[in-house]
Amino acid sequence: MIPLKDDNPRSKTPVVTIGLIVINILVFYLEIKFGVQAFVLRFGAIPMNILHGQALPTLFTSMFLHGGFLHVGGNMLYLWIFGDNVENIMGRGKFLTFYVLCGLIAALTHIIMSGSSQVPMVGASGAIAGVLGAYVVKFPKAKVLVLIPLFWFIIFRQIPALFVLGFWFLLQLFSGFIVSGGQQSDSGGVAFWAHIGGFVAGMLLVHVFAKKKTTQWDFEM
Repeated sequence: MIPLKDDNPRSKTPVVTIGLIVINILVFYLEIKFGVQAFVLRFGAIPMNILHGQALPTLFTSMFLHGGFLHVGGNMLYLWIFGDNVENIMGRGKFLTFYVLCGLIAALTHIIMSGSSQVPMVGASGAIAGVLGAYVVKFPKAKVLVLIPLFWFIIFRQIPALFVLGFWFLLQLFSGFIVSGGQQSDSGGVAFWAHIGGFVAGMLLVHVFAKKKTTQWDFEM
C-alpha cells in the first residue's frame, strides 16, 4: 500500500518540509558523488559506538543519509504527503524541533534494541515516523489516496489516514518483533524499532508542539 497524496488542505507553504526534502536529496547527491559507503561509515550512527559515548554527532547526521534511491525516494514521498499539515499546526520553528527530536528518539530506540550492532544506521525514516504519528493523532479522518498492487492489477483507493498509517505502524511493530526474535538486529537491514520509536514519540509530542486550538481542518497560524 503506497500513499500518493492526501486531501488535507494547508494554509501556508510548508517551507521547512520542502527544505528538509531538498537537504536530504542534496546529501544523497553528495553520497553518490563521493561514495555512499564512505558517507555511511563516517556519518552513520553505529549503535555500539553511541553506547560507548563515541561519535555522538552521528545521531544527528545519520538522519540525512540514505542507502539508495528507493530509500530516499520513499522517505521523501512520505514527508511530502504528511509533513506539510503537521508543519501547519505547529509552525515552522516548532516543527523543525519536533522533527529532529523524533529522529533522535527513533535512533536511540534502535540503539537500545540493537546495542551490540556495529552496522551504521542511516535514514530519515525515524524522524518521518514521528511526523506520521503526529498526523494520525491530528488528522485521523483525512483521506489518503493509496496505490495497492494486487498481483498484476493496480488498485487506487482513498482510505482514512487512521487505517493507512495504523497499518504502517502495525507492520513495523510486527516486523520489529520478528527481527528481534530472530536476533537479526545486528546484521543490518531495516531499523524497524527506529520507526516504532519515532512514531510513538510523534504521537506523544504532537500534544506539546501543536498549537492548542487545532482541529481536523483548522490551520490558522
